[in-house]
Amino acid sequence: MVRGSLEPTVRRWYREAMARQSARKTKKNRRRRRRPYRPLLHISQILEWADEHFERTGRWPTISDGKVVQTAGEKWININAALRLGLRGFPGGSSLAKLLAERRGKRNIRALPPLTESMILKWADLHFARHGAWPGRDAGPIDSQPGETWHNVNASLHYGRRGLPGGSSLARLLDEQRGVRNPANVPRLSTRQILAWADAHHLRTGRWPTPKSGPLADAPGESWSAIAQALYAGQRGLPGGSTLARLLAAHRGVRNRKGAAPLTLKKILAWADAHFRRTGGWPNARAGPIVEAPGETWLAVDRALWNEGRGWSGRTTLARLLAQHRDVRPRRPTRPRRRRRSEE
Repeated sequence: MVRGSLEPTVRRWYREAMARQSARKTKKNRRRRRRPYRPLLHISQILEWADEHFERTGRWPTISDGKVVQTAGEKWININAALRLGLRGFPGGSSLAKLLAERRGKRNIRALPPLTESMILKWADLHFARHGAWPGRDAGPIDSQPGETWHNVNASLHYGRRGLPGGSSLARLLDEQRGVRNPANVPRLSTRQILAWADAHHLRTGRWPTPKSGPLADAPGESWSAIAQALYAGQRGLPGGSTLARLLAAHRGVRNRKGAAPLTLKKILAWADAHFRRTGGWPNARAGPIVEAPGETWLAVDRALWNEGRGWSGRTTLARLLAQHRDVRPRRPTRPRRRRRSEE
């Protein structure tokens, strides 16, 4: 009895709820605004807007340039979509970049012209004739080709873009076709070859080379700093763990300041006695070279005694050593006597 009396009430509530929901949907649909009418576009009109944009900004428009200044509500991204999707009277399959490339000659990075190795070599020859040096991947823009850069050409050679086979580089191409030295493919070195270059350097300059001696006159493209690096790091066929100074010391007897022989008390006193017999005075740190030991100086000996070098524990000096073992009175610097106020 109770159940039968509730069914009409439930049905009536359900019908009212559905009616309210339908009314809300109808009201919402009425409030929904229709899309504004977009007029048809023409190629000549877009090109006119693009020319005005170029005159104002100095560059051609892209889809990220926002609104078209000459219009009320047009955007470059919408124009590009219309060209691509075939909207507003266009057949489709195009884009803003393609249109400007065809009609205004703007470079389209997604449709670059193909490259050939002969073309790249021609550009490289012109670069060498103009600048006196072969181009590298960081040489910047290519003078004779607006929009092209040596970095992009090197990337195309490496990744096989724009019709190139790939697996190469600008440095490798110039090495193979023009004989330009490739830093990534340098020839192997040998101790005999390095010593021959060092002998030629010594014969020409009168001094043995160091890592700071610069380029090699007998080997274009080589430098003494690169050779020292190869000796130390074990590159270019060398075993490594050596230096240019050690190599010259071992094979040419050149004194290596960082690998000098240890000093002994007996040796220093013998040099000091010889200095006293020859000059009549005991040496000090400013006495200059040691005649009995070519390459040694009294200043170097004094520093080794003080700085814990060449077998000494440090914190002593040549003057203290001579005072202790030869009873030489150290010289003390004389200071000017301070004047008293009464004297002034």
